[in-house]
Amino acid sequence: MYAIETVGLTKIFGSTKAVDNVNLKVRSGTIFGLLGPNGAGKTTTIRMILGLLKPTKGYVKIFGINVERNRKEVLRIAGYMPQRFSLYEDLTVEENIKLYASLYGMSRSEAEKRTKELIEEFILGEYRDRLAGKLSGGTKQRLALAVSLVHRPKLLIVDEPTAGVDPPLRRYFWEKFRQLKEAGVTILVTTHYMDEAENCDKLALMSRGRIIAEGTPLEIKRLAFGGDIIAVELVYNGKLSLDTLDGVRRVIREEYTDGLYKAELLVDDASVRLAEIVETLRGLGAEIRRAYQVQVSLEDAFIKLTG
Repeated sequence: MYAIETVGLTKIFGSTKAVDNVNLKVRSGTIFGLLGPNGAGKTTTIRMILGLLKPTKGYVKIFGINVERNRKEVLRIAGYMPQRFSLYEDLTVEENIKLYASLYGMSRSEAEKRTKELIEEFILGEYRDRLAGKLSGGTKQRLALAVSLVHRPKLLIVDEPTAGVDPPLRRYFWEKFRQLKEAGVTILVTTHYMDEAENCDKLALMSRGRIIAEGTPLEIKRLAFGGDIIAVELVYNGKLSLDTLDGVRRVIREEYTDGLYKAELLVDDASVRLAEIVETLRGLGAEIRRAYQVQVSLEDAFIKLTG
């Protein structure tokens, strides 16, 4: 059973197709990222997943439960941290957490215990009696995440959780997501930060409402470029044809400078082919100066896939 399954999920606003036939399967206990620029359809997709927005077409299941038919049941097992701060700004940190605990049916003593746990876990002690509206942006984000976890959900959905926050807090959030994953929580996160997406077990790249690629970060990079890229630099002797070597799919780029031959080679798997190619070149008498894998970013892959 999947934590999230969407089938043909589509949302049309007037003449605009905001989400176009999205099919996702998110395995339980993983961190799944919806990656794409602002306006790609990520927020609309997660709002339909949570049942906050009715699809024009298609359906969603959360742990096998049809969201449209059983939204209340879904909300009991799912936590949601929206992109915009949506807690009560005229209540204190402690009051906000207690309020949401009570809304999830906790008794007074249970709510007090859970509130104490979350204030300690998210380092909110010094802000306990401060109005939420008076908090800094980063502290608001920590409070919002704490509230989304008040009922110990099996699924956590977070929409652009690190937008506009500083790097230390971004690291803090991703450390927290990894801890939650280790505790068995499934996490669906949307982001337009390509570097952050490397932390996800699996990704779906969205562009203009469609899924254009899906897989692990490594799989998406290989899909975009047709494999891995290896760079070699050797003393030019005019005799070698690198595109004929075993494992080399093609020579992407080459240049000759100051008696050196530099080339980038497309291969299926650099972790295997790099050592093989170096060994082959040495066997052919080549004087190798450098050989290494070219690190490709998800941003490079996204640009390549979207043209």
